[in-house]
Amino acid sequence: MKLTIERTALLKSLSHVQSVVERRSTIPILSNVRLEAASGGQLRLTATDMDLAIVEASPAAVAKAGATTTSAHTLYDIVRKLPEGSQLEFMPSSADGRLVLRSGRAKYELPCLPVEDFPVMAEGELPYEFELPAADLRRLISKTRFAISTEETRYYLNGIYLHAAVSDGQGRLRAVATDGHRLARVDVALPDGAAGIPGVIVPRKAVGELAKLIEENDGAVAVALSENKIRFGLGSATLTSKLIDGSFPDYERVIPTGNDKRLTVNNDELRQAVDRVSTISTEKSRAIKLALSKGKLVLSAASPEAGSGTEELDAQFDGPALEIGFNARYILDMTDQIEGNEISFMVSDSAAPTLVGDSGDAGAVYVIMPMRV
Repeated sequence: MKLTIERTALLKSLSHVQSVVERRSTIPILSNVRLEAASGGQLRLTATDMDLAIVEASPAAVAKAGATTTSAHTLYDIVRKLPEGSQLEFMPSSADGRLVLRSGRAKYELPCLPVEDFPVMAEGELPYEFELPAADLRRLISKTRFAISTEETRYYLNGIYLHAAVSDGQGRLRAVATDGHRLARVDVALPDGAAGIPGVIVPRKAVGELAKLIEENDGAVAVALSENKIRFGLGSATLTSKLIDGSFPDYERVIPTGNDKRLTVNNDELRQAVDRVSTISTEKSRAIKLALSKGKLVLSAASPEAGSGTEELDAQFDGPALEIGFNARYILDMTDQIEGNEISFMVSDSAAPTLVGDSGDAGAVYVIMPMRV
């Protein structure tokens, strides 16, 4: 293998693939990235942890086709520290089979493992295929991923539930995530070919890697899936992931329909006030109290160590005076997703789930569980 590649092009691809690689893998080959120089003028980089695989191609001047594997994190750290605009030359070492990297007066020799040992994640048949605008996929991910559970014992909540649904008589592609304390549900228009897809749970790590890829892509995303695998094609990159083998709970039962008291408040003012008041709350839960009454909302927190604090905001509330407690972090996470100027809370009582809406996005619904304060 012999090629020359521009640093920026390689760094972009390496930044995507190296994050898939586990830093402390018990299988040495899984710490490596596969580098394949193709005669068509491309360097293909592949990384996998056996549950997730990413392949990305970068333009390169290939003098001799071939393939090898070397440490993903070591190569990434070297490349990102080289001067911007550098030309990088890769060639095999004639002595011991190491990979030689030259750039200007710098030379690095990196140990390699046999390319034949690098695992290939079999996709199998992916019978469901459709294309989705990158902006829609970005929206589905960004507005739900904050609610993914990190509790490994509830593994079926460790991802985003992606499925076809019907809302107001229209087909929708829907993403749902919940950790049992809050829930996010977001709809986009159902793409052609997606009507019959099975409901699948895309794992948290795959969601994170996909979010990075899609930030730099504005075209269409090619999606193919089966009941146990999913593949996303974005420009020169392809991400393939196993799906979580489990049943996502009936989330519709959690979304309240009878909440009859509406609180409407400016989203930015609420975010800033919650952030300030929660400074007082030293508990792990960062609990704050919301006192709702006509024309105003009073936020408060107290702790024996830090004292107490209150802030009052102008708000619209159409019910009798009510006090309700929430985890401040959960409210802040939701305010970060709101597109409109106002956020609304549909409340029943101090113990029932609260429905949260966005004045700028009717396709997004959030639910947050109250807590005792």
